[in-house]
Amino acid sequence: MKQITLTPKKFSSIALEFDELIPDEIYGWSKEDFERYEVPVGNTRFPLTDYYEIEVEGEAESPEEVKLTIDGDAGRVKYIGCKMGAGEIIVNGDADLQAGAEMTGGSLTINGNAESYAGREMKGGEITIKGNVREYAGTSYIGEWRGMSGGKITIYGNAGKQLADAMSGGEIHVHGNCDILAGIHMTKGFIQIDGDVTRWPGGQMKNGAIVVNGRLERLLEGFELDGIVNDPVVEGREFTGKYIKYIGDIGVNGKGSLLLNAEKNRHHL
Repeated sequence: MKQITLTPKKFSSIALEFDELIPDEIYGWSKEDFERYEVPVGNTRFPLTDYYEIEVEGEAESPEEVKLTIDGDAGRVKYIGCKMGAGEIIVNGDADLQAGAEMTGGSLTINGNAESYAGREMKGGEITIKGNVREYAGTSYIGEWRGMSGGKITIYGNAGKQLADAMSGGEIHVHGNCDILAGIHMTKGFIQIDGDVTRWPGGQMKNGAIVVNGRLERLLEGFELDGIVNDPVVEGREFTGKYIKYIGDIGVNGKGSLLLNAEKNRHHL
């Protein structure tokens, strides 16, 4: 097992880019390799040692045996865990744009908040965000129609707008509240939101399932009431209590499921 610890020693107002520092690429690196490495900063590169103290312990014969810890705030570090396929990354603070984008495996834990596009086009692995996440988590990138297709994202705080835009697989669990248009253009997958939702989850969704355990402020007209369900099982997950079930978005001939906690959403009956 190899443990790599990066401890911040200098702040950069221009974001560093960490897409090259994933277990898949660095599992064979020595401390000297890290000390020689130059990290992209804007349109140039600077020694990683300008910004971090580096500690390397143990050996690894594969990416699965690597644990990389950024032991402090990384709010100006983009692409943490981008395209990683194995191993573990822990951030003991915030993370900048596109954390875990295009992941195919491994695990990424952010013990703070995450900026926009966390888990963009994710295909596998697991992302855990202990704080809030900005807009477009688990979505497609600008101009694309392929969002998250596999893996799992767990958000213990709140999620911004257009969560899981164009989602075609995988799972997202938001323990807090969620902004507008969660699951827009969704074709498959599962979203659970335990807090309140402002407006319009599931817009133009064709399939998949969304469960809202909190209060939904406003429902789209493209969803048809399918009845009241007791203790539903949704995508293999059991829920306790009464839920209002809708099917939609009928505007795109969608057959997706939207379930609302009946106790919190009597205003929709």
